[in-house]
Amino acid sequence: MSYIDGFVLPLKDDKLDEYRKMAEMFAAKATQFGAIASVEALGDGLEPGHTTDFFRAVQAQEGENVVFSFIIWPDKATRDSGWEKIMADPEMKPDGDMPFDGKRMFWGGFKPFVNTLEL
Repeated sequence: MSYIDGFVLPLKDDKLDEYRKMAEMFAAKATQFGAIASVEALGDGLEPGHTTDFFRAVQAQEGENVVFSFIIWPDKATRDSGWEKIMADPEMKPDGDMPFDGKRMFWGGFKPFVNTLEL
């Protein structure tokens, strides 16, 4: 059964190009180490919620949008092995400032229970 990693983070409007380069490199590495697909999506049509919402979840500030991304792995074992390789890869070490505030990012692994994708 497939396995999903999900991420949500704030991104300053003027950092999109810088983030895109980093995300493309990460997606290539994840694919190299077994991921089926990676998706990076920029908030478009996010509505303010009554109790919480995407903006509040990452404490978005003026001039920031929200990125929602996910990686589809064939199974949790491939994901665990892939992450180990990604974290050990020297090319994936941050080089200078990150284009987003990692302290306001959140992530997690998910086991699908409804899935209409044919993987």
